[in-house]
Amino acid sequence: MKQKVIYCALSLFTIIIGCTYDKEDVTPPATDVCITTPASFSKDVHAIFQTNCAKSGCHNAASASGGIVLETYEQIVSKINRIQQRALIEKSMPPTGPLPTKDINTIECWINAGTPNN
Repeated sequence: MKQKVIYCALSLFTIIIGCTYDKEDVTPPATDVCITTPASFSKDVHAIFQTNCAKSGCHNAASASGGIVLETYEQIVSKINRIQQRALIEKSMPPTGPLPTKDINTIECWINAGTPNN
C-alpha cells in the first residue's frame, strides 16, 4: 500500500514538473505587415479609393454622398480621420461590406507612413 502511494506521488510529481508552459513557444512570430504591404498612394491606395469609394452613387464629384468627394489625394487626406474610423475601425464603409484585409492593411500602412503623396 505504501509503495502504491509513493508510486502515485512520484508519478504526479513527474507529471507536474513535466508540464511547463512556455508562452514564447506557442506565440507565432510577430510580423510587421507594413514591411510586406505597399504604402504608395499612386500605385496602391488611390486604386482602392477609385474602386470602392469614388464611384457613382458614393463619393465621386457627381454624387458626393454626404458631401464628401474622395477622388484626389487632397480630398482623401482631408478626410483621413473619418476614413480611418469608418473604413478601417468600424468597417461600415463601403456600404456593400468591409474592404478586403489586404486593402485595409495597405491603407493602414499608408496612414502609418504619414499619408505620403507618392
